[in-house]
Amino acid sequence: MSLQLKRNFAYSIFLVLFLQSVFGQTVTVLEEGSLAPIPGVALYNLKKTKTLVTDLKGEASLAIFNDDEIIFFQDFLYEKQQLTKAEIAKNNNTVHLTLKVEDLKQIVISASKFEQNKRDIPQTIVSLNAKDIVLANPQTSADLLENTGNIYIQKSQMGGGSPMIRGFSTNRLLITVDGVRMNNAIFRGGNLQNVISIDPFAIRNTEVTLGAGSVVYGSDAIGGVMSFYTKKPQLSYKDELFLAGNALARYSTANKEKTGHFDVNLGYKKWAFLTSVSYTNFDDLRMGSHGPTDYIRPEYVASANGEDIIVANSNPLVQIPTGYDQINLMQKARYEPSDNLNFDFGLYYSTTSDYSRYDRLIRYRGDYLRSAEWNYGPQQWFMGNFQLTKLSSNSNLYDKIQTTLAYQNFKESREDRDYQSAIREVRSESVAAMSFNLDLEKDLSETTSIFYGLEYLHNIVGSEGHEEHIETQVNAPNVTRYPDGATWQSVAAYASLKHKPNSKFVFQTGLRFNQVIAKADFTANNEFLNLPFNDVEINTGALTGTAGITWSPSDMIQWKLNASTAFRAPNIDDIGKVFDSEPGAVVVPNKDLKAEYAYGGELGLKLNFDDKVVLDLASYYTFLDNALIRRAYTINGATEIIYDGELSDVQAIQNASKAWIYGFEAGLEVNFTNQLKLSSQYNVIGGTEDNNGLEEPVRHVAPNFGRTHLIWKNNKLQLNAFVVYNNELSFNQLAPSESAKDYIYALDSDGNPYAPSWYTLNLRTQYQYNANLSLTASLENITDQRYQPYSSGIAAAGRNLILALKYTL
Repeated sequence: MSLQLKRNFAYSIFLVLFLQSVFGQTVTVLEEGSLAPIPGVALYNLKKTKTLVTDLKGEASLAIFNDDEIIFFQDFLYEKQQLTKAEIAKNNNTVHLTLKVEDLKQIVISASKFEQNKRDIPQTIVSLNAKDIVLANPQTSADLLENTGNIYIQKSQMGGGSPMIRGFSTNRLLITVDGVRMNNAIFRGGNLQNVISIDPFAIRNTEVTLGAGSVVYGSDAIGGVMSFYTKKPQLSYKDELFLAGNALARYSTANKEKTGHFDVNLGYKKWAFLTSVSYTNFDDLRMGSHGPTDYIRPEYVASANGEDIIVANSNPLVQIPTGYDQINLMQKARYEPSDNLNFDFGLYYSTTSDYSRYDRLIRYRGDYLRSAEWNYGPQQWFMGNFQLTKLSSNSNLYDKIQTTLAYQNFKESREDRDYQSAIREVRSESVAAMSFNLDLEKDLSETTSIFYGLEYLHNIVGSEGHEEHIETQVNAPNVTRYPDGATWQSVAAYASLKHKPNSKFVFQTGLRFNQVIAKADFTANNEFLNLPFNDVEINTGALTGTAGITWSPSDMIQWKLNASTAFRAPNIDDIGKVFDSEPGAVVVPNKDLKAEYAYGGELGLKLNFDDKVVLDLASYYTFLDNALIRRAYTINGATEIIYDGELSDVQAIQNASKAWIYGFEAGLEVNFTNQLKLSSQYNVIGGTEDNNGLEEPVRHVAPNFGRTHLIWKNNKLQLNAFVVYNNELSFNQLAPSESAKDYIYALDSDGNPYAPSWYTLNLRTQYQYNANLSLTASLENITDQRYQPYSSGIAAAGRNLILALKYTL
């Protein structure tokens, strides 16, 4: 073969390979920064005669396009791009799309249980997506909520996390997981840690409705609704298997956290399966070096040769004992026989080890620590959830229907023993919760839609109590925390109307009727309490409503105005709980309870200056009537009884108060460039409640708080420097129930308890090595401040280095 022939042959081979790479190439569309594949991106030419959509891997073949043809890449969440095939080939056949600032987190479900644009909803809704969660790297879902900047978190122990929203907390806030209500019949008015049962690694996105949500969600949704949506199994939509997964390892220095997680997705044409497993081990938590000495742990109780002794703490900054373990499991399956019908099934399980209630272990009686042990037993949560979703274009009743059937089982327990006492008090509780929801959506016209549905809930409470002699191992029955076998039922119907006559104006309104029936039998507990009644039945109805508008006179200005009513029906915790609420006091049952009602309004203003500066403002006011609150009480005329061997003041939950809560929220986002932005959130909250004609501070009104972030990112690296800050609450600003717990507060110059102001400086970084491997590193509380969030019984972490390595398949 001649040299010229060889050259021509080589050139032909090169030309064929080049043309094949250009004309037969497959493009991968990735999100700029995270490098995550983007499914569902539309590809089309100028005349839209050729169109494609990327698959779940973000891939699409470009064979139908010509070499010099401009290809447009479009998705409503991303900036549109246009490139030729040759330009794409020069970039290794990848295209990076940039998220639009204004479209971030714009589609929400929580307001109506169906997808709506956030701009159409008159209430304030804050949301976090999977990217936010990965960067925040929270240890628990309570820590995740704190990262919104609108939610305050209280902790009585490290295995805790009780959210406060707009002056409300605990059983006046609602938690849902994949549309299923988590609140049950024993959700209490004291601090709750049920939210930590939700695995942050399994969450796809979180939406928090600030303010009342009773029309859609019923009882308890007075102050807000926290909606968690877990990851969904992804189908392949073609004959070959779609395999995806994640694995993560994390370590934190402040509590020597060791966490491992993995999830794997198997997707077929009509079936998909998702498995998620997380395990965390926490050691005792170290507080900061600089701050009030009132928080340090100089000594603790230990056992030596079967005897309680007080031991000096070798490092008073380490809070002994606070460590615990937790495991979270989730298994989901999805079946999609057709485009308009799918079935989703989920199993969720979470359990902790025993963990100490730290705020009870730091109390003194005279010169000695009061408790030798005070532990929560394993907090267990199981849920089975079945959901059917169907679309219809020819039904007169719905365009979309969703039915949800769920079963949940909750278990918790408490064990406490006084210092040098041989008697351990043991109480355990369980709740079996069944629920059924039917939710429908129908477009009545091009401008009007209706959302409506039915709900039925049924809870059965189990409760057991006994005294255990730790030396003889002999058990004796004791009063239970709740009446064993008590039931709580709710049946409801709701309807919500949305009218959008044009792109500038939206009106939404809704009504809900709820009937709640609670029954409890106190015969067994009356062997110890001698109540003047043996059984209780509460049958109460509630009608709640909401109405609101959003008005956008221009692209720059948006107004929101909303008025609503909400309610909370008495549950078994209100009616029948027996427990020591504070040193020297015991709460007893009360059969004469009614629902409490809230009446509120909210005004919001959003200013958007060309996506460069976005200012989001909201003010709100809530009046709570017939408030269910703990007050002094009598049993058979007596104001004191013996409880767990101690003479205690008698208290009970009563409709004995009114409360007025108000606040202001300000959010700011400044986009200096595509790479650099500033975001800030600040919350001002106030409130008083009536106590027999005297106005007192409301217990769950948090001090003013906020956070400011400066974020820089390029294709692979993201830096997030931020400060978290918290105002002081003086002694006179503390609710009486808080000032009575002086053992968890710092003392002012007069020796009175108060909550000092505090701040932390923090830095988070995320490096995306490639599409598969990323490293997240955080240095929190850089200046090692010693601080304790308001009402918390445990000091927060000191300087804390967090390292997480994630691999994505």
